[in-house]
Parts: sequence; C-alpha cells; structure tokens
Amino acid sequence: MAEWVTLGPAAAVPEGEVTAFGVGQREVAVANVEGDLHAFDDMCTHQQCSLAEGELEGTTIECPCHGSQFDVITGEAIGGPAVDPVGVFETKEEDGELKVLVDEE
Repeated sequence: MAEWVTLGPAAAVPEGEVTAFGVGQREVAVANVEGDLHAFDDMCTHQQCSLAEGELEGTTIECPCHGSQFDVITGEAIGGPAVDPVGVFETKEEDGELKVLVDEE
C-alpha cells in the first residue's frame, strides 16, 4: 500500500540540484528542475551507484560511476550502460514540506 512520506522542507532541494533522502529501507533522490520537484530511486540500475551524486542537466541525471543517464520524470534509461529504468514517485508540496508517495517495502 502506498503512503505519503514527508522528506523535509521543499526548499532543501535548490533549483538545478539533486538531494537524496532516506525513506525506510530505500534512498529516494529528488531533482529540482526549474522549480518542479521530481522523485526517483537513488540507485542506478546498472551498478547501484547513487544518482544524487551525479550531474543533472535539464531532466536528465547522469550516474557518476559509469555515465548511465535517466529521465528524472519518467525514470527511463536514456543512455547506457544501464537499460532498466529507475522507479519514480509522485511528489507534492504541502505547507512548505516535500512529500513523496511510496509503496511499503
């Protein structure tokens, strides 16, 4: 069952940046693309490197380990070596707090 989880202040993710948050047993990365917040699994599907440590350009995050690229909105792998997508999560801002909708693991 999915539930809304508060990550912290929405302002904790500056525009053009990516920040990782612990949510239960998983890490969720949040990218701020021109003021829109997009949440996705922080682990690259190629070799489990932290995507939050990578470079964000537009809606594309590049893994710092081997250069795999993912769309932060859809989770789609758009550049290898990774071929599997990362999970994405619905986000909302409520009273200045950033919330994501995640499934229990």
